Amino acid sequence: MSSLAKRVLSALLLAPLVIAAVILLPSDWIAGLFGIIVLLAAMEWARMAGLESENRQLAWSLLLALLIGLAAFFQAGMAYLPILVGALWWGLACARLLLASRHPVALRAGIAGWRLLDGLLVLFPAWYALVRIHGMPHIGPFLLLYLLLLIWGADSFAYFSGRAFGRHKLAPNLSPGKTLEGVAGALLGVLPIAWFGHRLVARNYDVPMWQWLALALLVVCASIIGDLFESWAKRERGLKDSGDLIPGHGGVMDRIDSLTAAAPVFAAGLLALGLMR
Repeated sequence: MSSLAKRVLSALLLAPLVIAAVILLPSDWIAGLFGIIVLLAAMEWARMAGLESENRQLAWSLLLALLIGLAAFFQAGMAYLPILVGALWWGLACARLLLASRHPVALRAGIAGWRLLDGLLVLFPAWYALVRIHGMPHIGPFLLLYLLLLIWGADSFAYFSGRAFGRHKLAPNLSPGKTLEGVAGALLGVLPIAWFGHRLVARNYDVPMWQWLALALLVVCASIIGDLFESWAKRERGLKDSGDLIPGHGGVMDRIDSLTAAAPVFAAGLLALGLMR
Protein backbone atom coordinates (compact mmCIF):
# COMPACT_ATOMS: atom_id res chain seq x y z
CA MET A 1 0.00 0.00 0.00
CA SER A 2 1.38 3.41 -0.97
CA SER A 3 2.06 6.10 1.63
CA LEU A 4 -0.75 8.23 0.16
CA ALA A 5 -3.20 5.33 0.46
CA LYS A 6 -2.15 4.77 4.07
CA ARG A 7 -2.53 8.50 4.74
CA VAL A 8 -6.05 8.59 3.31
CA LEU A 9 -7.12 5.38 5.08
CA SER A 10 -5.82 6.58 8.45
CA ALA A 11 -7.63 9.90 8.01
CA LEU A 12 -10.89 8.16 7.08
CA LEU A 13 -10.66 6.01 10.19
CA LEU A 14 -9.54 8.66 12.68
CA ALA A 15 -11.46 11.76 11.55
CA PRO A 16 -14.99 10.41 12.33
CA LEU A 17 -13.81 9.31 15.80
CA VAL A 18 -12.35 12.74 16.55
CA ILE A 19 -15.45 14.54 15.24
CA ALA A 20 -17.76 12.32 17.31
CA ALA A 21 -15.65 12.91 20.43
CA VAL A 22 -15.65 16.70 19.98
CA ILE A 23 -19.43 16.82 19.50
CA LEU A 24 -20.55 14.21 22.03
CA LEU A 25 -18.07 14.26 24.92
CA PRO A 26 -18.23 16.78 27.79
CA SER A 27 -15.29 19.15 28.23
CA ASP A 28 -13.82 17.19 31.16
CA TRP A 29 -13.56 14.12 28.96
CA ILE A 30 -12.12 16.18 26.13
CA ALA A 31 -9.46 17.50 28.51
CA GLY A 32 -8.52 13.92 29.40
CA LEU A 33 -8.57 12.69 25.80
CA PHE A 34 -6.44 15.56 24.53
CA GLY A 35 -4.20 15.13 27.55
CA ILE A 36 -3.44 11.55 26.51
CA ILE A 37 -2.72 12.64 22.93
CA VAL A 38 -0.42 15.43 24.15
CA LEU A 39 1.47 13.05 26.45
CA LEU A 40 2.03 10.60 23.59
CA ALA A 41 3.36 13.52 21.56
CA ALA A 42 5.53 14.52 24.53
CA MET A 43 7.27 11.14 24.48
CA GLU A 44 8.11 11.70 20.82
CA TRP A 45 9.24 15.28 21.45
CA ALA A 46 11.58 14.11 24.21
CA ARG A 47 13.19 11.77 21.70
CA MET A 48 13.52 14.61 19.20
CA ALA A 49 15.10 16.73 21.94
CA GLY A 50 17.85 14.16 22.40
CA LEU A 51 16.65 12.09 25.36
CA GLU A 52 17.58 8.58 24.25
CA SER A 53 16.56 6.78 27.45
CA GLU A 54 12.89 5.76 27.58
CA ASN A 55 12.94 6.43 31.34
CA ARG A 56 14.03 10.02 30.74
CA GLN A 57 11.42 10.43 28.01
CA LEU A 58 8.78 9.13 30.39
CA ALA A 59 9.99 11.38 33.22
CA TRP A 60 9.74 14.48 31.03
CA SER A 61 6.28 13.43 29.84
CA LEU A 62 5.17 12.99 33.45
CA LEU A 63 6.36 16.54 34.17
CA LEU A 64 4.06 17.76 31.40
CA ALA A 65 1.27 15.55 32.81
CA LEU A 66 1.74 17.24 36.20
CA LEU A 67 1.51 20.67 34.55
CA ILE A 68 -1.69 19.63 32.77
CA GLY A 69 -3.15 18.31 36.01
CA LEU A 70 -2.38 21.53 37.86
CA ALA A 71 -3.87 23.58 35.02
CA ALA A 72 -7.04 21.49 35.05
CA PHE A 73 -7.37 22.03 38.81
CA PHE A 74 -6.54 25.75 38.82
CA GLN A 75 -8.06 26.61 35.44
CA ALA A 76 -10.15 29.49 36.73
CA GLY A 77 -7.13 31.13 38.33
CA MET A 78 -5.00 30.78 35.19
CA ALA A 79 -7.68 32.42 33.05
CA TYR A 80 -6.28 32.91 29.55
CA LEU A 81 -2.61 33.38 30.40
CA PRO A 82 -1.42 30.10 28.76
CA ILE A 83 -3.28 31.01 25.57
CA LEU A 84 -1.63 34.44 25.35
CA VAL A 85 1.79 33.02 26.22
CA GLY A 86 1.34 30.34 23.55
CA ALA A 87 0.28 32.81 20.86
CA LEU A 88 3.19 35.15 21.66
CA TRP A 89 5.64 32.26 21.74
CA TRP A 90 4.60 31.16 18.25
CA GLY A 91 5.31 34.67 17.04
CA LEU A 92 8.82 34.27 18.42
CA ALA A 93 9.04 30.81 16.85
CA CYS A 94 8.24 32.36 13.47
CA ALA A 95 11.19 34.76 13.87
CA ARG A 96 13.44 31.86 14.85
CA LEU A 97 12.38 29.90 11.77
CA LEU A 98 13.08 32.86 9.50
CA LEU A 99 16.59 33.10 10.91
CA ALA A 100 17.14 29.34 10.79
CA SER A 101 15.97 29.14 7.17
CA ARG A 102 18.73 31.59 6.17
CA HIS A 103 21.39 30.37 8.61
CA PRO A 104 20.69 26.68 9.34
CA VAL A 105 23.41 26.36 11.98
CA ALA A 106 22.72 29.62 13.78
CA LEU A 107 19.87 28.50 16.02
CA ARG A 108 20.60 24.83 16.57
CA ALA A 109 19.73 23.77 20.09
CA GLY A 110 22.85 21.95 21.20
CA ILE A 111 21.44 21.46 24.69
CA ALA A 112 18.49 19.10 25.05
CA GLY A 113 17.04 21.37 27.76
CA TRP A 114 16.29 24.11 25.24
CA ARG A 115 14.39 21.73 23.01
CA LEU A 116 12.51 20.36 26.02
CA LEU A 117 11.49 23.91 26.94
CA ASP A 118 10.32 24.34 23.36
CA GLY A 119 8.27 21.18 23.80
CA LEU A 120 6.51 22.53 26.88
CA LEU A 121 5.64 25.74 25.02
CA VAL A 122 4.48 23.78 21.98
CA LEU A 123 2.29 21.26 23.78
CA PHE A 124 0.92 22.79 26.97
CA PRO A 125 -0.64 26.01 25.56
CA ALA A 126 -2.15 23.95 22.71
CA TRP A 127 -3.82 21.55 25.16
CA TYR A 128 -5.05 24.46 27.29
CA ALA A 129 -6.43 26.35 24.29
CA LEU A 130 -8.27 23.31 22.92
CA VAL A 131 -9.89 22.62 26.27
CA ARG A 132 -10.92 26.25 26.77
CA ILE A 133 -12.37 26.47 23.27
CA HIS A 134 -14.42 23.30 23.78
CA GLY A 135 -15.64 24.60 27.13
CA MET A 136 -17.11 27.80 25.71
CA PRO A 137 -20.87 27.87 26.45
CA HIS A 138 -23.16 26.82 23.59
CA ILE A 139 -20.67 27.17 20.72
CA GLY A 140 -17.48 25.59 22.10
CA PRO A 141 -17.69 22.16 20.43
CA PHE A 142 -18.70 23.72 17.11
CA LEU A 143 -15.79 26.18 17.20
CA LEU A 144 -13.35 23.39 18.02
CA LEU A 145 -14.74 21.29 15.17
CA TYR A 146 -14.42 24.34 12.89
CA LEU A 147 -10.77 24.74 13.91
CA LEU A 148 -10.06 21.08 13.15
CA LEU A 149 -11.77 21.31 9.75
CA LEU A 150 -9.79 24.46 9.00
CA ILE A 151 -6.48 22.73 9.79
CA TRP A 152 -7.38 19.48 8.02
CA GLY A 153 -8.56 21.44 4.99
CA ALA A 154 -5.41 23.57 4.90
CA ASP A 155 -3.21 20.48 5.21
CA SER A 156 -5.03 18.69 2.38
CA PHE A 157 -5.09 21.71 0.06
CA ALA A 158 -1.40 22.36 0.70
CA TYR A 159 -0.50 18.72 0.03
CA PHE A 160 -2.36 18.37 -3.25
CA SER A 161 -1.65 21.86 -4.60
CA GLY A 162 2.01 21.42 -3.71
CA ARG A 163 2.19 18.10 -5.54
CA ALA A 164 0.37 19.50 -8.57
CA PHE A 165 1.92 22.95 -8.90
CA GLY A 166 4.83 23.10 -6.47
CA ARG A 167 7.90 24.73 -8.01
CA HIS A 168 9.24 27.19 -5.43
CA LYS A 169 10.49 25.90 -2.09
CA LEU A 170 9.14 27.56 1.04
CA ALA A 171 12.02 26.76 3.42
CA PRO A 172 14.31 24.11 1.91
CA ASN A 173 16.70 24.17 4.88
CA LEU A 174 13.85 23.30 7.24
CA SER A 175 11.40 21.21 5.23
CA PRO A 176 12.37 20.47 1.62
CA GLY A 177 8.93 19.22 0.61
CA LYS A 178 6.96 22.39 1.32
CA THR A 179 6.38 24.92 -1.45
CA LEU A 180 4.98 28.41 -1.82
CA GLU A 181 2.36 26.99 -4.16
CA GLY A 182 1.26 24.64 -1.38
CA VAL A 183 0.91 27.56 1.01
CA ALA A 184 -1.14 29.48 -1.54
CA GLY A 185 -3.37 26.45 -2.05
CA ALA A 186 -3.92 26.15 1.70
CA LEU A 187 -4.80 29.84 2.11
CA LEU A 188 -7.21 29.87 -0.81
CA GLY A 189 -8.72 26.48 -0.04
CA VAL A 190 -9.79 27.31 3.50
CA LEU A 191 -11.74 30.43 2.53
CA PRO A 192 -14.97 28.51 1.81
CA ILE A 193 -14.60 26.67 5.14
CA ALA A 194 -14.17 30.00 6.92
CA TRP A 195 -17.16 31.45 5.06
CA PHE A 196 -19.39 28.60 6.23
CA GLY A 197 -18.01 28.96 9.76
CA HIS A 198 -19.04 32.60 9.75
CA ARG A 199 -22.49 31.85 8.38
CA LEU A 200 -23.15 29.11 10.93
CA VAL A 201 -21.65 30.65 14.07
CA ALA A 202 -19.73 33.93 13.96
CA ARG A 203 -22.34 36.14 12.32
CA ASN A 204 -24.74 35.34 15.17
CA TYR A 205 -22.30 37.14 17.46
CA ASP A 206 -21.91 40.20 15.19
CA VAL A 207 -18.38 39.31 14.07
CA PRO A 208 -17.65 41.03 10.72
CA MET A 209 -16.93 38.66 7.87
CA TRP A 210 -13.56 40.26 7.05
CA GLN A 211 -12.33 39.81 10.62
CA TRP A 212 -13.40 36.16 10.63
CA LEU A 213 -11.66 35.50 7.32
CA ALA A 214 -8.54 37.32 8.51
CA LEU A 215 -8.45 35.14 11.63
CA ALA A 216 -8.82 32.01 9.49
CA LEU A 217 -5.86 33.01 7.32
CA LEU A 218 -3.79 33.85 10.41
CA VAL A 219 -4.61 30.45 11.90
CA VAL A 220 -3.57 28.69 8.70
CA CYS A 221 -0.27 30.62 8.70
CA ALA A 222 0.24 29.56 12.31
CA SER A 223 -0.45 25.94 11.38
CA ILE A 224 2.27 26.12 8.72
CA ILE A 225 4.70 27.56 11.28
CA GLY A 226 3.86 24.71 13.65
CA ASP A 227 4.55 22.18 10.90
CA LEU A 228 7.86 23.86 10.01
CA PHE A 229 8.95 24.08 13.64
CA GLU A 230 8.49 20.36 14.16
CA SER A 231 10.26 19.65 10.85
CA TRP A 232 13.17 21.77 12.06
CA ALA A 233 13.34 19.85 15.34
CA LYS A 234 13.30 16.51 13.48
CA ARG A 235 15.87 17.68 10.95
CA GLU A 236 18.32 18.57 13.72
CA ARG A 237 18.08 14.99 14.99
CA GLY A 238 18.17 13.40 11.54
CA LEU A 239 14.63 12.01 11.89
CA LYS A 240 12.07 11.64 9.11
CA ASP A 241 9.08 11.12 11.42
CA SER A 242 8.51 11.75 15.12
CA GLY A 243 7.29 8.16 15.47
CA ASP A 244 5.43 5.39 13.66
CA LEU A 245 2.18 5.10 15.59
CA ILE A 246 -0.14 6.30 12.77
CA PRO A 247 0.27 4.58 9.37
CA GLY A 248 0.97 7.07 6.60
CA HIS A 249 1.27 9.95 9.06
CA GLY A 250 4.25 8.96 11.22
CA GLY A 251 3.92 9.73 14.91
CA VAL A 252 1.39 11.62 17.01
CA MET A 253 3.50 14.78 16.87
CA ASP A 254 3.52 14.57 13.07
CA ARG A 255 -0.26 14.58 13.13
CA ILE A 256 -0.79 17.44 15.59
CA ASP A 257 2.14 19.73 14.76
CA SER A 258 -0.06 22.19 12.85
CA LEU A 259 -2.69 22.16 15.57
CA THR A 260 -0.21 22.95 18.34
CA ALA A 261 0.38 26.38 16.82
CA ALA A 262 -3.10 26.95 15.41
CA ALA A 263 -4.98 26.30 18.67
CA PRO A 264 -3.52 29.08 20.86
CA VAL A 265 -3.56 31.53 17.94
CA PHE A 266 -7.23 30.73 17.21
CA ALA A 267 -8.11 31.01 20.90
CA ALA A 268 -6.31 34.36 21.13
CA GLY A 269 -8.28 35.49 18.07
CA LEU A 270 -11.54 34.48 19.75
CA LEU A 271 -10.52 36.56 22.74
CA ALA A 272 -9.77 39.54 20.51
CA LEU A 273 -13.13 39.20 18.75
CA GLY A 274 -14.98 39.01 22.07
CA LEU A 275 -16.30 35.49 21.53
CA MET A 276 -14.29 33.96 24.38
CA ARG A 277 -14.84 35.54 27.78
